[in-house]
Formats: sequence, structure tokens, C-alpha cells
Amino acid sequence: MTAVLPERAGLAVDGREGRVAATARPGAAPSRIRPVRPVNVLVGVDPVVCRPAADAAARAAHHAIRHAVFVEEQGVFADSDLDAHDAREDVVHVLATHLGRPAGTVRLYPTGRPGEWLGDRLAVLPGFRSAAIGGPLVRFAVETAGARDGSRMRAHVQLPNERFFHRLGWTTDGPVETYVGHPHVPMSIPLVGPVTPWLAGRRVRVGAAVQR
Repeated sequence: MTAVLPERAGLAVDGREGRVAATARPGAAPSRIRPVRPVNVLVGVDPVVCRPAADAAARAAHHAIRHAVFVEEQGVFADSDLDAHDAREDVVHVLATHLGRPAGTVRLYPTGRPGEWLGDRLAVLPGFRSAAIGGPLVRFAVETAGARDGSRMRAHVQLPNERFFHRLGWTTDGPVETYVGHPHVPMSIPLVGPVTPWLAGRRVRVGAAVQR
């Protein structure tokens, strides 16, 4: 955005130092408008956007990030982190983008217990870990599960991330456990009704129950 201000009432903007200086002299001719240097400012735009991976391209980006983090970087899984939950109709695959570029993921689905959801596969690519993407992903998952009639969300959290989840309102539910062959801590958070109704999504019939 480029700001151009007229030199009026005897004042002009000094574009080099950002100060206001007196310029008018008695009897002097009116001054021309002095342009100042352009200033690039990002106003009212959140660079991080979290959305369900609704099409093939978004789903492919979601799985590519998970593979890069859990298989190639951390070695949590030997060949692939895909499992039977990925094929479920009621699973929600979430993709986070940063300024339009795929950056992180989370996955969530109902466990089968009344009102209970599980969140997992929280991953952020190394190049985006200074961009504060993990918090929006976790909050989006919590909001989505609450919008789909959930009452509590659970997760198996890697030990270094326990304090991070505490700051987001989660509580530790028990001692350290082994999950997918690595130490994790069980954590949970109560869910509230939807703040953003569209997160409820479409209804999916699973057996005799109707879920969103």
C-alpha cells in the first residue's frame, strides 16, 4: 500500500524518517504533493488456513505431508502411515496451508463411544514450523469434532508436545503409554457446540447411527 498525503496546513510527511515537518513559508506558492516510499503491509489476512481436504488434490497434499513427517523424517512408520481409518466415510482429513502452500495436517474421527472423537496425524512440515501452524490445526480439529456432536476429544500426544497441548486447554489423562511403538501421553479436551456451523459437514450413515 502506498500512502500519499497532501502538504496541507503547513505540514508534510517526511517519507525518509516518518516525521511531520513544517514546510509552508509566508507568501510561498502552494507545494506539490510529495510521494512517500511504498510500504508493504499485510492487513486483515491470516496466512494460515485450515480446511477439510475435500478434493483429490487437497487429499494428496494431506497424505504427502504425513508421509514426509511420520515416515521419512521421524521414522514412526516404516513404509506408510495409512491405515483403515483413512478409508472411513466419517473421518475428517484436514489440510493447513500457509499463504496458499500446503504446510500441515491433522486427522479426526469418532471412536464409536458416545460423543468421543480421536485426533491424530498432527504434522507440520519442517519449513513451516516457525509459522505457528500447529495451534490452528489443533483448534480446528477441536471445533470440527464439537460441530459434529462430539463431547470429548482424545489424542495420543508425543512427549515433547505435552506442554503445547496444555496451553491449548487439553489435560493429561494418564501415564506415558506406548502408541505406534513410541512413547506418548494420553490427553483430552471437552468439546462445545459449533462456533462455525459449516464445520458440521454432511451427514454420514454408519450402521444404524447417523453421524455428521
